[in-house]
Amino acid sequence: MQFGVDAPPDPNCPGCQSLAKKNAQLEAQVATLSDRVDTLLKRVDELERRGKRQAGPFSKGAPKEKPKRPGRKKGQRGRDARKKPEKVDEEISVPLPEKCPDSDCQGRIELQRVAEQFQTDLPKVEPIVRRFSIEIGKCSCCGKRVQPRHPQQTSDALGAAADQIGPNLLALATLLKADYGLSWGKVARLCGTAFGVTVTPSALCRGSMRVAEKLQPTIEAVRESVRTSPTVCPDETGWRTGGHSRWLWVFVSPDATVYSIAPGRGAEVAAKVIGFDYSGILVRDGWLAYRRFKEATHQTCVGHLLRRCSEILELAKAGARRFPKNVKQLLQDALALRDARGNYTKRGFASLVGKLRARLDRLLRGNPRYPPNAKFVKHLRNERHALFTFLDVEGLSATNWAAEQAIRPSVLARKLSGGNRTDRGADAHAGLLSVVQTAKQRAVDEVALLTRALCQPEPQPLL
Repeated sequence: MQFGVDAPPDPNCPGCQSLAKKNAQLEAQVATLSDRVDTLLKRVDELERRGKRQAGPFSKGAPKEKPKRPGRKKGQRGRDARKKPEKVDEEISVPLPEKCPDSDCQGRIELQRVAEQFQTDLPKVEPIVRRFSIEIGKCSCCGKRVQPRHPQQTSDALGAAADQIGPNLLALATLLKADYGLSWGKVARLCGTAFGVTVTPSALCRGSMRVAEKLQPTIEAVRESVRTSPTVCPDETGWRTGGHSRWLWVFVSPDATVYSIAPGRGAEVAAKVIGFDYSGILVRDGWLAYRRFKEATHQTCVGHLLRRCSEILELAKAGARRFPKNVKQLLQDALALRDARGNYTKRGFASLVGKLRARLDRLLRGNPRYPPNAKFVKHLRNERHALFTFLDVEGLSATNWAAEQAIRPSVLARKLSGGNRTDRGADAHAGLLSVVQTAKQRAVDEVALLTRALCQPEPQPLL
């Protein structure tokens, strides 16, 4: 037998055969791991690029082979068409020419019919400058100074502060900043170009702070409405204030929405809005802070769980795919059962819900070795009680979609503005967002509401 590094294995040696077999197995494992490492590196690279994106649009991957047809769906154009105006403010006649416009013809034109076309436009905006001649007196008995106030005044300030922005303009500017995400600089430029009003961004900023102060009773009323609501859908996202990390929270109920900007992401922040004793239904994602609300009934976001299943399936191989695939099928069956609730009796529906819970329990008995599956099992065990609440409570949403929709405009505004400069400005911004979003939910004119708040001598709840 030859000994040495380059000596060939002896086919008659049992030890050499065993080592050769193990070597082949190791080479196969190395090849598999190498492929997986390449896949993971590509995934990491993609996530790193995605994390550095500050605004859309960006590529979301390869386009679909059979994308949906662009434009309106068939028959939708008629439903979306503008209705004939009920009121016409200006009549314009468009007469026929006397002769045919064709130079080779020049024949006489005969009237056949009169067609109608409607145009809705804005009039030329001319700013209104009001001068309030305020009679100031003194009581002959007690000597107290008396200064009356007109309903259109927004302040009692005189002297150097007597030149002020009107309530309609300031209300519109506040809405453009808080709801539409424009910067104060852009709002100031719009006031100059569209309305002919010269105003500085700082003046508009200070004015919006006054609006927030006038709305404090309304903000508290909105908070109380959410606190006593039977269902609340919370969510949170990152924010910046003065260059420091903050969290923007949102709490959505059927008829009110509360925003809050806080330094932390813990349960204590949510408790300041709804209280640890909240006993309604929380429709939320899997963030562990929400589990501290022991008195509430919970519904975890099924959409997040389905997305997590898909992410695991992208990288899992062979047997590791079985668990996320079964969980995904279970959740989809639960959603299908919800949609078919009307086809079953109350007892039959409850029986099917019980079978879904039994399937879930069987899935959670195992202990997967694949790390992402092991982590997912642990999460599902913690969320087991909150998975199928939407089947127990008819009409309850299975996702926290409402909160994500409410928070999305602020995410776009954050990418454009970078957040707030001061904590005082952040509090005002959150309060204004709360009032504006709640006004939308209750079909209240936001500009009219802000105007009323500005003209109140003493702040009162307006919602």
